[in-house]
Amino acid sequence: MANSQSAQTMEPEPNPHDPHVLVVDDDGQIRALIAKFLRANGYRVSAARDGVEMFETLRQGGHDLIVLDLMLPGANGLELCRELRRTSDVPVIMLTAKGDETDRIVGLEVGADDYLPKPFSPRELLARIKAVLRRGSGKASGSSGVSAALSRQLIFSGWRLDTLRRELHDPANVLIDLSSGEYDLLLAFLEAPSRILSRDYLMDAARNRTMDSFDRAIDVQVSRLRRKIETSGAMIKTVRGAGYMFLSSVTRG
Repeated sequence: MANSQSAQTMEPEPNPHDPHVLVVDDDGQIRALIAKFLRANGYRVSAARDGVEMFETLRQGGHDLIVLDLMLPGANGLELCRELRRTSDVPVIMLTAKGDETDRIVGLEVGADDYLPKPFSPRELLARIKAVLRRGSGKASGSSGVSAALSRQLIFSGWRLDTLRRELHDPANVLIDLSSGEYDLLLAFLEAPSRILSRDYLMDAARNRTMDSFDRAIDVQVSRLRRKIETSGAMIKTVRGAGYMFLSSVTRG
């Protein structure tokens, strides 16, 4: 931790309005490198070596995103992400040294919003962070005619998606937790009901990137969303060889 602390003392006082990123990695050099690069690009940064430090730091509040290494001492990144998702929807970008498709899919299944295999370019990590935070800040977007559409609620089969608060309520008005990727995927379906949406289109909509896309990733995202909204019947139809279609009619409130 000494390296990251000295980096903090050499850099200007951070703006309290800058996005706050928590970097969780047991490699001190990687923590220091990421922290220095992000601070130079307008971010506040906290660091943790393992899950214990991660949750201690999160209790202080105010974090906008977590960069979480897969291989950590004690509980690994997948276990920590799964535990985190029980109480929080803070976006998570998973770092994995393995670069294995299975690790990426499992990461998405437990609630990660994006992944980045090591070794990685700090600029690519920065781009991923910006993309994930941009998806999460849709409620703050205020110019042009888009804001009028976002101010309305989308209603389907008794469910209600509040696009200003980015909140989903079921027919009993119970708030349903959605990750940022699940929210964006659902919004893509609700904006184009009864239309076949390709996997590439949904990948771009749900994760805001096309780089390194692979079919099973979006299938995992759709499966996670189905488990949350298809409590009383099918809403998302798989169109073999083409993609997916949202079956329910949608109205704006």
